[in-house]
Order: sequence, then structure tokens, then C-alpha cells
Amino acid sequence: MSDESSPLAQDHNRRAWDGLVRQRQRFTTPARDEDFRNPLQTLDGLGWLGGDVQGRRLLCLAAGGGRQGPLYAAAGAVVTVVDISPAMLELDRQVAAERRLQLRTVAASMDDLSMFEAAEFDIVVHPVSTCYVPEVEPVYRQVARVTRPGGLYISQHKQPASLQASVQPSASGYELSEPYYRRGPLPPISGSPHREEGTLEYLHRWEQLIGGLCRAGFVVEDLIEPLHAEARAERGSFAHRSSFAAPYVRILARRTGDAAATIERKLWSP
Repeated sequence: MSDESSPLAQDHNRRAWDGLVRQRQRFTTPARDEDFRNPLQTLDGLGWLGGDVQGRRLLCLAAGGGRQGPLYAAAGAVVTVVDISPAMLELDRQVAAERRLQLRTVAASMDDLSMFEAAEFDIVVHPVSTCYVPEVEPVYRQVARVTRPGGLYISQHKQPASLQASVQPSASGYELSEPYYRRGPLPPISGSPHREEGTLEYLHRWEQLIGGLCRAGFVVEDLIEPLHAEARAERGSFAHRSSFAAPYVRILARRTGDAAATIERKLWSP
């Protein structure tokens, strides 16, 4: 278990993201007009959703901010947005009202989806946010419960090495300044384009990010590392550091038969 209790982390990050909305931080910027011209292409350039979400029950998990939810709604999905920050959810409601879109907003932590029925959603889309919870496995178990058998779970995460690496370059690159097997939140940071200042963030290992996903009842169908590296980028910039440590990983997973039974069986297996 983490040294940091989940309720404390939730309260801290709720207030932090409300503050980032007031500051108009980069990840609190709603979708633009051009994004709505082909909303599904804007969000799913890889084609993982098959080019059509019309009528699909879609959960945007920890995805407030006026972008994901409204764009999926514009593409025809039946959208529910969950976010811990009321200010982020208000951005979704504002964009939906302006564009006459229907979506449901729920203020909740990503590791407690008890307000939803089992197998309620066909698709769960989860942008980068698992770094804000002490443990990722409870999130996966919650997602497994609310996703129908055969449903899709698309998630993106901060890579462990990126959270370990120093902000400024050394003579030979970027040093791993944080331990891989650490407990509790990462130290506070400022001036980093790879982390959100003022939030509590946690490093999750690959065995937790991928292994935990499989143990929760999902099969991984694809995995990519979105390219942010630029060979000639200025030293110390986001693109330069990304040449040494890829910042993100995006995972396409499918829920297998009875995820709840799978979880219980794995928990009690010797």
C-alpha cells in the first residue's frame, strides 16, 4: 500500500485541478472549432474505435476539461464524463451547452465507480491521469466492472522513466533521479512540462500498468508510445527530453468474458 492515503490524494488533486482551471493551464483548454469538424478523427487518429461510435455508451474517465466528452458526443456517442474536479466538469457542461450536445457529468474519483451499473459502458476512454492516484490496480478493477464483455478500454499513462528522469539535462542526457521502487508521491516540482505543478503524482511500474491491466480481466490488443521527440530540439525542452525518455504510453485493451470472476479467481489463486 502507498504511504499516501487515497482520500488525501483525492482532496489534494481536486483542489489542484480546480486551481489549474482558474489559471487556464494547457490541459484545461476546451476543444476548438476545427476539432469539431471531424471529432472522431481528432481523438482517434489510430482508428482503434473502428471509425464509428454512434450510439455507443462511452465513459470518459478522469477526462474533464471541455475536450474529450464534447468531441465524443459530437461524434454520436452516448457520453458520461467522470472527473474529480468540479471546475473541469463545468468546462464540459459549458462546451456541451454552447454546441447543443448531450452528455452526463459525474464528480468522482477514477478508483470509485460504484455509482455505475456493471457492464454499463461499451467503451471507456481514459486520458493521462492514473499518475494522480496512489495505486492503479483499483482503477483497473473499477473499469473492468463497468465495461461490458468485449468492450474497449483505451488508456494513456505517464511512463515510469519519464517520471524518474530529471527536468534539466546533464552532459550526457537526463539522469534517473527518482527510484523506480518508490513509495508515496513524487517530490513537488516546478518548471517541468512533463508534470502538473501543484498536484500529487505517483510513479507506477510497468508490472502495475500492464500486468495490473491483464489481472483485472483485460487483454492488451495494441500499445504505442506517442512520438514527442525531435532530434534537433533545444536542450532542456519537452521535445529534447522526450528523445531520451518517452513521456507517454497509450494502450488498447479489450475486456474478457466475466472480469469480476477473473479478478476473484486471481486474487485467491495460490
